[in-house]
Amino acid sequence: MKISSLLVSQPKPTVDGNPYVALADKLKLNVGFRQFIKVEGVTSKEFRAQHKNLPDYQAVVFTSKIGIDNYFKFAKEVKFNVPEDMLYYCSTEAVALYLQKYITFRKRKIFYGDKNVTELADSIKRHSADNTLIVHSDVSSDEIPKFFDKLKIKHDEIVLYKTVSADLSDMKEEFDSYQVLVFFTPAGIRSLKENFPEWEQGDVKIAAFGASTQEEVKKLGYRLDIEAPTEECKSMTMALEKFITANNKKK
Repeated sequence: MKISSLLVSQPKPTVDGNPYVALADKLKLNVGFRQFIKVEGVTSKEFRAQHKNLPDYQAVVFTSKIGIDNYFKFAKEVKFNVPEDMLYYCSTEAVALYLQKYITFRKRKIFYGDKNVTELADSIKRHSADNTLIVHSDVSSDEIPKFFDKLKIKHDEIVLYKTVSADLSDMKEEFDSYQVLVFFTPAGIRSLKENFPEWEQGDVKIAAFGASTQEEVKKLGYRLDIEAPTEECKSMTMALEKFITANNKKK
């Protein structure tokens, strides 16, 4: 089967220069974009089940805007008036500035990195006596908790948002027109299974980025055709170009 179309499980790009659009132009492909997953806040029941008392913490770590939204949502729900001397450690300036939705920015102790909270070691160590709450999602890595362990800073973790499958029912007919499906997370593969439980792969190729995503493809009974990164192909677009070029030469 000659490959002429692929579906990328990411949002449609809003700026020029997307590598998948460039690949489609180069190989004369039809490329579609659709986010297979979405992020939403945990429920009140899920929040309470974690048994974290928000007033017990003098500092909080945020790596996303949705984390901020849900922290202040649950603070209001439990009638916790967040004190003015609360410390905020944010992964980026954009996340830090989002705090203005809930607090007076200039009057608070707010620290942020260029890309990651792990850049804030000096600021965190200056407040080593504070008990810190690390806000994250259900699929976050353990990089930040390990960082606080290394600094010997007392901390706890709380999940305030989670990754769930998006509703793809509106694209059921369109879905069958793609010959390559491209995935980047295990949650994306699970979304495929949840949205189209009766779907049979047949000749459709599945591309997966990262070991955990590739493992999930196999775990759910699909065939893995294209892997990235590899020694030869560091990016998914490189792997796709190599595979599709070789495939179409045979046809």
